[in-house]
Amino acid sequence: MTRFGFTRQEISWILYDVGNSAFVLVIMTTLMPIFFKEIAASQMPEATSTAYWGFANSGAALILALLAPVLGTFADYQGKKIRFFTTFLVIGLFFNLLLPFIGAGDWLLCLLFYISARVGWSGANLFYDAFIVDVTTPDRMDRISAHGYAWGYIGGVIPFVVVIGLIMSAPAASSNGLPADATRIGFLIVAAWWLIFSIPIIRNVRQRHFIAPVDHPVSAGLRRLWRTFKNIRAHKQSFLFLIAYFFYIDGVDTIIVMSAAYGRDLGFGIGQLIGVILFIQIIAFPFALLYGRLAFRFSPKAMLLAGIAVYFVITLLAFFLPDIADQQNRVMVFWLIAFLVGSSMGGIQAISRSFFARLIPPECSAEFFGFYNVFGKFAAITGPFLMGFVGMLTGHSRWGVLSILLLFVVGALLLMKVDAPDGFPAPSPDRISQD
Repeated sequence: MTRFGFTRQEISWILYDVGNSAFVLVIMTTLMPIFFKEIAASQMPEATSTAYWGFANSGAALILALLAPVLGTFADYQGKKIRFFTTFLVIGLFFNLLLPFIGAGDWLLCLLFYISARVGWSGANLFYDAFIVDVTTPDRMDRISAHGYAWGYIGGVIPFVVVIGLIMSAPAASSNGLPADATRIGFLIVAAWWLIFSIPIIRNVRQRHFIAPVDHPVSAGLRRLWRTFKNIRAHKQSFLFLIAYFFYIDGVDTIIVMSAAYGRDLGFGIGQLIGVILFIQIIAFPFALLYGRLAFRFSPKAMLLAGIAVYFVITLLAFFLPDIADQQNRVMVFWLIAFLVGSSMGGIQAISRSFFARLIPPECSAEFFGFYNVFGKFAAITGPFLMGFVGMLTGHSRWGVLSILLLFVVGALLLMKVDAPDGFPAPSPDRISQD
């Protein structure tokens, strides 16, 4: 244990969140939605480009959702988890480095590079999440998971500020004031930041819980995956939680990835959107830590339900936002929405991860987090697709927002039926653990 109250493995695990958060904040949330709409797809109608952006996010999620269970099963064998993590990390970094080569009108190339980079980021995150059982103990998981998200939010602000500084100081290169060359440099800064903070987890974190080696790992892994499907009743709480998670995280992810595009449709300027996103990142830091503490005080399940309730309010406010005629009042409500998003965004994600980690056998963490990612990624498919489809059908993005309410209601009702875990379940016969 270091003088900061964390082990070296815990710190290394937390630092990766600092690195990959730059990709989420700068590329997924801020620059790419605007870059795509204003440069790569500048000739498209607004509703169409917003829909295509939603379809791209759905496509990236679908690819990993199809791969995650099988990859997770193989990664539970000794030494495999870090290899899979590193492979997807390299994929994400490589296509991140290709983003600067996108030119005006290259909307299809833009989507292909973005989808590939996001698949790499998502795949690395699958194994990163699964490493939580290897770096800490069940009683510390809520705290460590919350610190990962919290430091990820505040750490991601640093490259964000640097990139935005470049953009604000550069001459505009498009009709709406977005300087394309400065944006491309920003993509490179993100890749460098992501790589640097990936080094500690690669060097210091190792798989402590794993499945015993076998002669034919591929066939054995597929049999184990099929056995898990067949014996789903033995993991009733895990899969009930996953179904609940599917619904409520669908709404959360949709708001995260579609907010900038929706804001542009409502007429908010790039400067306003960037300021709001920066504000969300800053306040998300203390609130994510607060969720970790309150989960210990009240219970992780109670805090998840509280977070869902906050997002229900966010969705209602976003739907009625276009009805506010006075621009000053509309801006005030937009900032209120930003505050509410920042107050619960990190907490609901962090507590979901640690809550699920205590429901599963630690030696099968990659396999079960494969399912966790399947449900999360399929949720990420349906939400943006639904919002994009309804927005394209009606010609107004706000009606797509309204459909998100149902996701939060169903997710909350199912979550209420999940029994809260105290620690790891009983180990499987082929479990091996190393301290």
